[in-house]
Amino acid sequence: METYKITIAGLERELMLCPLDDRVSIGAFIMFSDVELTVACAEELLKKCGDFDVILTAESKGIPLAYEMSRQCGKPYVVARKSVKLYMKKPLSVSVKSITTANVQTLYLSQEKAEILSGKRILVVDDVVSTGESFSALGKLAEEAGGKVSTYSAVLAEGDSAERDDIVFLEKLPLFFK
Repeated sequence: METYKITIAGLERELMLCPLDDRVSIGAFIMFSDVELTVACAEELLKKCGDFDVILTAESKGIPLAYEMSRQCGKPYVVARKSVKLYMKKPLSVSVKSITTANVQTLYLSQEKAEILSGKRILVVDDVVSTGESFSALGKLAEEAGGKVSTYSAVLAEGDSAERDDIVFLEKLPLFFK
């Protein structure tokens, strides 16, 4: 098994390399269960993100980070869900195609959660930004809810996304070509 060593928020981790196709592999960055890393990344991202009122993330890998950032700064967070739940009345929706999932997904925001975003400055948070499609979908949801994205932020910027100047991130994650 091939791996890639990376230091994030002062902590060293080894990421397993996973093939996307015959030519390219990506480093698998999984924050689930890594409380030490989640706490450290939340602290470092908050230092870089500027002013905002509400944190928005997509289900599911961004949830621990959004929760910890919310806990540290005392501001609420909202999760865009991957399916409509029984309690969701009049949900907003937007479709997204991520490189880490096989199919197009739809993100949903309940009317109640949309009201939390309305008129607010929104910090969009995710674990990794690759193509930027998830950020774009979350930005559309924020706008449909009447909010305005103040910052897009991620722990890692993968490949070309690390060259963008409209994203706040902690470290670059290269793509691995064969």
